[in-house]
Amino acid sequence: MSQEETTEDFASLFAEYEKQAQKPKRREVRVGDSVAGKVVSIGRDGAFVDLGLGSLQALLALDDVRDAKGNVNVQVGDDIKARVVETSGKAGCIVLRRSMAKGAVGSAELAQAAQFGLAVEGLVTAVNKGGVDVLVAGVRGFCPISQLDLRHVEDATPYVGQKFPFKITKYEGDNRGINIVVSRRAVLEEARKAEAVVTRGKLVAGAVMNGVVSSLRDFGAFIDLGGIDGLLPASEISFQRGLKPSDTLAVGQEIEVQILRVEKTDDPKRPERISLSLKSLTRDPWQDLADKLVPGSKVQGKVARAESFGAFIELEPGIEGLAHISELSGGKQAKHARELVKPGDVIEVTVLSVDREKRRISLGTGEREEVVDAEDFAAARRAAPERLGTFGDLFKNLKVQ
Repeated sequence: MSQEETTEDFASLFAEYEKQAQKPKRREVRVGDSVAGKVVSIGRDGAFVDLGLGSLQALLALDDVRDAKGNVNVQVGDDIKARVVETSGKAGCIVLRRSMAKGAVGSAELAQAAQFGLAVEGLVTAVNKGGVDVLVAGVRGFCPISQLDLRHVEDATPYVGQKFPFKITKYEGDNRGINIVVSRRAVLEEARKAEAVVTRGKLVAGAVMNGVVSSLRDFGAFIDLGGIDGLLPASEISFQRGLKPSDTLAVGQEIEVQILRVEKTDDPKRPERISLSLKSLTRDPWQDLADKLVPGSKVQGKVARAESFGAFIELEPGIEGLAHISELSGGKQAKHARELVKPGDVIEVTVLSVDREKRRISLGTGEREEVVDAEDFAAARRAAPERLGTFGDLFKNLKVQ
């Protein structure tokens, strides 16, 4: 062979090698894998599914493509999701399952599901001591109450009659039958971890997110942001003081919150501490009311709480002013404001001063024109628009005129 022929032969071999290297390798599937494919034909034994593995097709058993009345419930072209139960079944096909079979076949699949940690569908049939009975592929199983949900379940009755995915945590089989223990919580935790990966990429201070109230405490509410819980402190729920989280929120309620802070922790189970706010997404009522309050004007308010030095009067939800005990006594001797007023009382008070920077309102009682010059006070009241600025601005405008 000449050198030229050898060179050409080597070039053709190299070209063939590159051609083969560029071909995508056929994906390997194993028992227990979740797969997706398209129905390409329906025959006597079931539906044949193209999983994108070249000429190798998968078979979805006939009893898995029929409904309760025996009618085929898939069509050619349908996209389906299933799991691999055999890699070399009838006719050399991969065998798939969308649901558990019953009888001997179902028993074998239960053992397989337990071995590979696969989720199985189960029907909650009854509440039992310490948990619930679950029917899986015709086999009675038991789910402990602690494994029924992510959080403590007080009463499992509402779960009866419902179908859920479960994982088999214990499998025992002998000639007397099969005993299984299942967990729905394991399935939920797995889904929650996957969801948390997506959510974690959105955790930025200032971001607004949708969440669900997962639990309520006196100090605040825990909000599920999608696989990750954040804390909504009681002080960040509303501008109104004295409210408990349970006064405005309920477990399961969907709300929109804003992220205040995201702090890293050393806890692998909860690697971040998230602080949330609800009131930051609403307008501060102080801004509106403070503009309307004119020193010397009279307003009605409700006594929110009484202290030894005076009483806090709620003028609007979230806005309080302080009436000193000397203002409430009217010359009477009193050691505590509760001797003069009690929470819930509605009284008329006079605005003495408004400190915008410190967000403080000083209140008094009775006719208080002496707060400002009587003549200027009367003029200010006549000229006051429906929405006032500060009294200083108004007073300055009058002087200019």
